Amino acid sequence: MAECHPVGFQWVMEAKRRGAKVIHVDPRFTRTSALADTYVPIRAGTDIAFLGGIVNYILDNELDFREYVLAYTNAATIVDEGYQDTEDADGLFSGFDPESGAYDSASWQYQGSDHEPLDTRLGRDTAAPLRHESHGPPLPAQTERDETLQHPRCVYQILKRHFARYTPSAVEQICGIPQEKFREVCEAWTGNSGRERTTALVYSVGWTQHTVGVQYIRAGAIIQLLLGNMGRPGGGVLALRGHASIQGSTDIPTLFNLLPGYLEMPHHARHATFGSWVDAIRNPGQKGFWADARAYAVSLLKAYWGQAATAENDYCYDYLPRMTGDHGTYRQVLDMIEGKVKGYFLLGQNPAVGSAHGRAQRLSMANLEWLVVRDMYLIESATFWKDGPEVATGEIVPGECRTEVFFLPAASHVEKEGSFTQTQRLLQWREKAVDPPGDCRSELWFFYHLGRIIRTKLAGSTQPRDRAVLDLTWDYPVAGQHDEPSAEAVLKEINGYEVDSGAPMTGYTALKDDGSTACGCWIYSGVYKDGVNQAARRRPGAEQDWVAAEWGWAWPLNRRILYNRAAADPSGRPWSTRKAYVWWDAAKGRWTGHDVPDFEVDKDPSYRPPPDASGTAALAGDDAFIMQADGKGWLYVPNGLIDGPLPTHYEPAESPIRNPLYRQQSNPMRKSYPRPDNPVHPVTEVFPYVFTASRLTEHHTAGGMSRQLEYLSELQPAMFVEVSPALAAERGLSHLDWAHVITSRAVVEARVLVTERLTPLRVEGRTIHQIWLPYHWGGAGLTVGDSANDLFGIVLDPNVLIQESKVGTCDIQPGRRPVGRALRRYVDGYLRRAGMKEV
Repeated sequence: MAECHPVGFQWVMEAKRRGAKVIHVDPRFTRTSALADTYVPIRAGTDIAFLGGIVNYILDNELDFREYVLAYTNAATIVDEGYQDTEDADGLFSGFDPESGAYDSASWQYQGSDHEPLDTRLGRDTAAPLRHESHGPPLPAQTERDETLQHPRCVYQILKRHFARYTPSAVEQICGIPQEKFREVCEAWTGNSGRERTTALVYSVGWTQHTVGVQYIRAGAIIQLLLGNMGRPGGGVLALRGHASIQGSTDIPTLFNLLPGYLEMPHHARHATFGSWVDAIRNPGQKGFWADARAYAVSLLKAYWGQAATAENDYCYDYLPRMTGDHGTYRQVLDMIEGKVKGYFLLGQNPAVGSAHGRAQRLSMANLEWLVVRDMYLIESATFWKDGPEVATGEIVPGECRTEVFFLPAASHVEKEGSFTQTQRLLQWREKAVDPPGDCRSELWFFYHLGRIIRTKLAGSTQPRDRAVLDLTWDYPVAGQHDEPSAEAVLKEINGYEVDSGAPMTGYTALKDDGSTACGCWIYSGVYKDGVNQAARRRPGAEQDWVAAEWGWAWPLNRRILYNRAAADPSGRPWSTRKAYVWWDAAKGRWTGHDVPDFEVDKDPSYRPPPDASGTAALAGDDAFIMQADGKGWLYVPNGLIDGPLPTHYEPAESPIRNPLYRQQSNPMRKSYPRPDNPVHPVTEVFPYVFTASRLTEHHTAGGMSRQLEYLSELQPAMFVEVSPALAAERGLSHLDWAHVITSRAVVEARVLVTERLTPLRVEGRTIHQIWLPYHWGGAGLTVGDSANDLFGIVLDPNVLIQESKVGTCDIQPGRRPVGRALRRYVDGYLRRAGMKEV
């Protein structure tokens, strides 16, 4: 966090100054480690074993916050009698079909559930669990529970059996963490949790970049729920998503399978009608605010198509695109290699350097008819055709490359206005500081005028296919020398408005399903409440309380902590005076406190719904997790995940060892693309070392901006690789000399940094060496070097289709890498020795 989020890390240091204990778990000793009270080295890709060991420690010693767990989690809920755990099937859950390579998840459901389980095979292609990021999948409103937690099929007992083998000894053998260090973490975490105290779990985006990345976060959430740390001040699970509005880019998505506010993109086979699409989102009969999804969906379509969207034409539902399968970025890359894609837009990304399997990225772009790159500099993705590594190997011939590249200069973040949404779900407005130079333009300018020109060219068309473009609402005010559209006008549309009066919506609870309201993103509704840009508020901290509700605006409805009903006990009283956050005021008959209550403000804690209730009426007065289908925090996921209801330790797709826990080696549901140009290493001594990659403070992501700046390039002037003194001795590597790292995809060279920041680990009775590389370098800029992402292959988490780019296996040798065609022959030699290519 100190390395990649230094501004946010100041608050960790403030907490430490006040007495907080900071524990840092990472394969490499970083700037965060240097400031932590305890540093825990770990083998990359084994976090579930580590976290599972903590779950086992909590349950084995009965250290869970029992009153919280009973009231607010699904610990007491009974699971279907057909369920079998990984303990019963040597690493597989019940329902796995070896022929299809997918699960039938019917047996994972709650007892008595008649809801259709997720189709895991189709769901893997469409990253279906992404649509549950802000809510849970369908479940019955009423579930069978055993409040004594003794029923053998209640979630609590299943949890105990599932994690029983994750002992301190197992953690040591899998992760390489000494048992005394592991127990220190367990004691600190549990000792600082409960009625009077809370612990926060903070992870960076890299935690998701594994074939079990979603289950990493699930494991962390289980711990926080067991210890009563969710929905309470000083607790929670904090995903560090601050860079360049990463949170905003999933809220109002740049993803193929989501619409704004986590509404599901329709699938051609599953959502033939508007009604079937809406019902797939709201799941009729279940609890919670997703019962109002028709209002969110209709309001979105009204924002898109305005007067053209009517009840008679299902609000132009047929204008929406349809998914047919895997349309993710890596499937796209492979389709480009196969000639299935003609053109490509690149905005704010540099896949030639910043995406896994750089060689595949560059070869794919070399097979396009046209490529549009919008950036501030001529990044590697704009010039790959003339100076990329494949030019030297003869795989790309500049004079024969068919791709026509259009480079359009872009404005920087200080040269345009708009909002960022950061890790706290906080929207913060930025004003334009200076005008962009020359022909540089903002993304808003580019897409508005591109749309305007296309609509002009289509004007008068009678083709039905063109109506979706011609009927769009496209009347944003423009001003200035270059007719820049108003970013604030876009924010108003995102906030929503009454169709007849134009009055801004006050929040998502006011949206209607009859076409009388329009809203570009229902979870953002309220950001322009009363006609005021709430994201632009900057009231100084000294003028308000510690929650700082008048600094920016957090979705939904400016709540700063989600599910904060859990900050009070079932009767509505704070768990402790010290941790009071929101509570029930019986005299006023309302929820009140320091934050906007994440609950129906007038719902009495004693309220119990009638048996036939659904939607918000089905939420009891102590159902704190109001977006979940059963109102509970999930220790166990009965529906909605592709690879199992509980986190399970699988080895990464590439590992130096066999799985010590189960016969099943890797995640059986991982999304892979087996083809000759995307090899995956077996367990082999040919690639004996583990490698990982991450960021430096001095450079930013793929380096497109930071490597152009003199002072940052001077601070970190060269691509380098970090190795331990022991590995340096084993391979004959010299400090500051050259070395090259080899995988079956690529070879990259770097300067050697021999450092004790990397600790050799004892795993399964052998020493495991890990190496680390920064991923900021490429061939353009003031400092140039090979790209670490070239080393990774394409294998993905099945739930969200994110790549495993934080762990792989490799070899490292002293000296510089081969050049030209000799480089590919060098890689082929490794493939043959590893048995991955015929001799």
